[in-house]
Amino acid sequence: MTDTTRLTATDSELRTTGAHAVSLPKIVSVAAIPYAIPYAKPLHFASGSIDVADNVLVQVTTEDGIVGIAEAPPRPYTYGETQESIVAAIDRLFAPVIVGLTPLDRERAREKVERTVANHTAKAALDMAMWDALGKTLGVSVHNLLGGYTGSLRVSHMLGFDPPQAVAEQAIALRDVLGITSFKIKVGQRPISRDVEVCRVVRDTLGDDVEIYIDGNRGWTASESAEALRMLSDVGLSRVEELCPADDVLGRRWLVAQCPVPFVADESAATPAEVTREILSGAANAISIKTARTGFSDSLRVANLAEGLGVETVIGNQIDAHVGTVCSLAFGAARRSTSRHAAELSNYLDMADHLLTEPLVIENGQMSVVPGPGLGIEIDPGKLAHYRTDR
Repeated sequence: MTDTTRLTATDSELRTTGAHAVSLPKIVSVAAIPYAIPYAKPLHFASGSIDVADNVLVQVTTEDGIVGIAEAPPRPYTYGETQESIVAAIDRLFAPVIVGLTPLDRERAREKVERTVANHTAKAALDMAMWDALGKTLGVSVHNLLGGYTGSLRVSHMLGFDPPQAVAEQAIALRDVLGITSFKIKVGQRPISRDVEVCRVVRDTLGDDVEIYIDGNRGWTASESAEALRMLSDVGLSRVEELCPADDVLGRRWLVAQCPVPFVADESAATPAEVTREILSGAANAISIKTARTGFSDSLRVANLAEGLGVETVIGNQIDAHVGTVCSLAFGAARRSTSRHAAELSNYLDMADHLLTEPLVIENGQMSVVPGPGLGIEIDPGKLAHYRTDR
């Protein structure tokens, strides 16, 4: 005898049998919509620069009309993905194997898309859109589905290449207006004295009450990195990130062994397997988690792996636009281990506009998790129509 009960969640029905099998509405379409929003202030760094958010909005629609959303930022200088390649991968390779699954079938979806190598941000956006659809179907926030540890995160802001005083003035404005007191300074220029001077000016201008750390985007050699660390020994850096190339295997290990603060792996640790290799080889001792790269499902894997290894994690920024920022916030605030440090959430501030119906808010240096089912955000159809580039 089979006992069937019906549960209502928002405008969909979930059917539960005596065997506890749950059948959710199936995914009927997957859309990859390219758009472009200019940056009011371009960001320059060692591995590239960005002056327009030429991202891809990903929509996963179920048979009951629920639309899960996420976005993929192309980073050709990091992962080899372009806006065009993301759209092509989703339309031609991933959408056909995702349609027919339900938002609960994330592991089956992962198995299918992993048959194609790389394409990190395209895969991540699909995964997060499925989570958003699941949350909306159940009437539960993604933040709570992921763990729901805390309702807000401290914000850290990335500062790109600029003259020392200009960088310091930007940091002062962010501190005075938004209360941000944590700053990542992009380094990796030559001579290294240029970046050293920037760090010193920021520290001298803002004082000891702010956090400063640096990110080289693999721009220096191991020996240049070591010299920079010696020159910055009295500046009070909290951590450093990707100062030299990961494929300089011996140089990287030599550098990390003498680094006086945590050395964060970012671009070198794009998958759980790479995280394992970087940590166990001594090439890093902390990990940057970027939901734009590992989605929610693999970000959980990385966070659990790091916790098991006793490795600290930070929430990084893929130069995310507004949708990506909400994803990072929802994940980072969901777990104790990822909420300990200020999260890189604020670089959307440099964009000239956004796609959301409601703007994001930073108050007293904090961002609160957006309430509501799924990610809690909605896309403004008028703005999407204005900024999309496929029509």
